[in-house]
Amino acid sequence: MANGTLPPYLASARPNPPEARVPWYISTAPAYFGIFMWIAFYDQLGVSLSIGGLDAALGGLIVGAVLCHYLFHYVFGLLGMQTGYPLYVVGSSTFGTKGGLLFPGIFMGILQIGWYSVATYYATKLLLGGLGVSTVHMRTMLDPTEAERGFSLLFILVAIAWGYIFALFGAFGIKYVAKISSYLPWVAVAMLLIAAIGALPHIGQFEVPTATGIGALATACLMIQMVVGFFATAGAAGADFGSNSRNADDVNVGGLTGVTLSAIVAGGLALIIVAGAQGVRVSDDFSVAGSLGVVSPGLAQIMLLLLAIGSMAPACFCSSIIGNSLSTMIPSVGRVPLTLAGATIGILLAATGAAGNLVAFFGLIGASFGPICGAMVADYLLSGRRWAGPRAGVSIPGYAAWVVGFLVGISNNPAVSGWLGRELVAHWHPTAVYSFIVAFVVYAVLVKGGLQPQPVQMPAGTAAAQR
Repeated sequence: MANGTLPPYLASARPNPPEARVPWYISTAPAYFGIFMWIAFYDQLGVSLSIGGLDAALGGLIVGAVLCHYLFHYVFGLLGMQTGYPLYVVGSSTFGTKGGLLFPGIFMGILQIGWYSVATYYATKLLLGGLGVSTVHMRTMLDPTEAERGFSLLFILVAIAWGYIFALFGAFGIKYVAKISSYLPWVAVAMLLIAAIGALPHIGQFEVPTATGIGALATACLMIQMVVGFFATAGAAGADFGSNSRNADDVNVGGLTGVTLSAIVAGGLALIIVAGAQGVRVSDDFSVAGSLGVVSPGLAQIMLLLLAIGSMAPACFCSSIIGNSLSTMIPSVGRVPLTLAGATIGILLAATGAAGNLVAFFGLIGASFGPICGAMVADYLLSGRRWAGPRAGVSIPGYAAWVVGFLVGISNNPAVSGWLGRELVAHWHPTAVYSFIVAFVVYAVLVKGGLQPQPVQMPAGTAAAQR
């Protein structure tokens, strides 16, 4: 394939120059810190306590946090650092110049629509809860058939208003949100600390569920599944963060602090809050939002409002990524129409309550991006720990790895279990990690079998320095 026939997203790519790079504590660490301090990450981690004890849940949290950095972030950060290119460019080595349009290109934008629905759902629920307006509980995560369905008209109207306001901010005013977003995560930290201090004296009253032969293992594995499922897309986006990194140390230290440490802090405080609230029967569910009353009902409402304010930045950034990802891959359609169209789908999912079933959603994200991450890590290692450049057409190894990995990753998703009427794999299995491993192996085997397309030369002036 000649340079002139490269898709526009590759032909127009320009690497971030070395002189524009910044230290890890300015770029990677604070960006990921903000991601993990979003309530959508930690709100429902406490569901793991419904099948096991606090120690097993904390152990799974630590393992999951370490896996997030070393399996789902580190290589992507190195790819971005070595090339200066974002994810949609470096992904063309694994999935091909044409195949890269979908994976990870357009697919990243599609999954951000799902994240936008979660952001809208949570913001609406927190806002109304903080104002003392009752909302219907989200579906029970381990048994979605038992939940109440439907929301009040007020919930729907607030979701629509919130969704479109912040979609427009994402499309036009993201720079203004970015100015205050660095402060909002610290608000979440303060809320978590206050609630955890209130819950700490009651942890001893938490009754560990009746043990089974795999009680502790299931608890830890479910925690790993939720943590990795939440992080999968953000980990792959490490290529974008890595393109701002100066060297490999920046990538590693930025990931260990921004990813691993942030996940442990946010998740650990969340588990303490839920365990304490369960100990004194403050909450009838295992969510953080429902457990804040462990301090006092009045303070809990204020905390819900502050956490709703903290959800503004994730909503804006999700909508901005929707527009950027889709418009880069579909340049014939304007960025703003694509942003609003994607936001509309997300708002519908939020208004109907579908976005509240986070275990199923995290599982879907892990099943979708776990194989992408596994295949790209395999490609990186097989290419001598460097980016080989875009490969012609559609890569059979890349797509085969994704299909097989996705089927493995979704095997225990509640939606699949509900459709089949039985579980193929127990719900607590960390299939997001399994999907990564399977995709890694499938990609490596097919490449060794000679099915990998040949690299294509990037246009003059866009070559990135390999380090």
